[in-house]
Amino acid sequence: MRIRALAIRIVRQFLRDKRTLALLFLAPLLILGLMKLVFNGNAVEPAIGLAGAPPAAIERQLEQAGADVAVYDGREAAEDALRDRKLDAYLTFEGGAPALRLEGSDPSVNKSVLLLLQRALSAGSPSAQPAVTYLHGSADMASFDSFGPVLIGFFSFFFVFMLAGVSFLRERTSGTLERLLATPIRRSEVVLGYLAGFGLFTLLQAALIAWFSIDVLGLYMDGSIGYVLLLNLLLSLTALTLGTLLSSFASNEFQIIQFIPLVVVPQVFFSGLFNLDAMTPWLQHLSRIMPLYYGADAMRNIMIRGEGWSGIAADVWALAAFSAAFALLNVVALKKHRAI
Repeated sequence: MRIRALAIRIVRQFLRDKRTLALLFLAPLLILGLMKLVFNGNAVEPAIGLAGAPPAAIERQLEQAGADVAVYDGREAAEDALRDRKLDAYLTFEGGAPALRLEGSDPSVNKSVLLLLQRALSAGSPSAQPAVTYLHGSADMASFDSFGPVLIGFFSFFFVFMLAGVSFLRERTSGTLERLLATPIRRSEVVLGYLAGFGLFTLLQAALIAWFSIDVLGLYMDGSIGYVLLLNLLLSLTALTLGTLLSSFASNEFQIIQFIPLVVVPQVFFSGLFNLDAMTPWLQHLSRIMPLYYGADAMRNIMIRGEGWSGIAADVWALAAFSAAFALLNVVALKKHRAI
């Protein structure tokens, strides 16, 4: 009887907690459905340019091998397209010998291009193998060097999100926030004060993660460490404001964890760990509402491609806009605790 009574009490608790039931039954279906859309998308055809005066048969051979081929008048035009990431590689035939120029920032794409080119050229029985050069990276770049910048941004985002959500929730449940709001302090001052306090630790965390990844783990680094710290800080600030905002809709720490499969996990699929070009076009547009997409894109541009401010400015402003929007929503959410 006692076991039965205990079991019935637990069942009733679950039935009263609709959010937990939704997490238990609907969240796995959402994530599995998203995984199917991501991994069963379109086949990715390497974009290869032909510059100068290639042999007449090479374009047909590349297309038959599965490449998306574009022809350019000269090497300069192909180089510009490579820098703009419109091409994965381009092929020239200077003096009759083939030369391949790879964009180089993704080792998996590099291997795909090299294998495809090998199949295409073997069909034409070439007299020489192409000389390979890289716009970014090198032949020694490992896969971890490619997705490492994405992981730096993800871990900064994830742990700050959890820290902010749980800490702000404790401020509410312990009564500290209510006592604070009983004073003449404004809601905006409360939000800015919490952001400044938490922000100090997020800055230290951003610096620690960047230092450990680059100096200890030896991640490929071709840009400015200052820009890496800036992006890490902005990602942490976005996670901080989002975490405090969502904590307003949670009653305990377990409900904070419930937001992870709904808010954090979907961003992983759109962060750059998986090839976005393989997704269906309508699904690719969802990445534009994911803060982690902008952070990961900027981190790769800095660390792998060596971009300066012009290459990351759009991502920086996007993250700043997310942070500002979440901070304003935090001010609005405090209305339910005290209207000023």
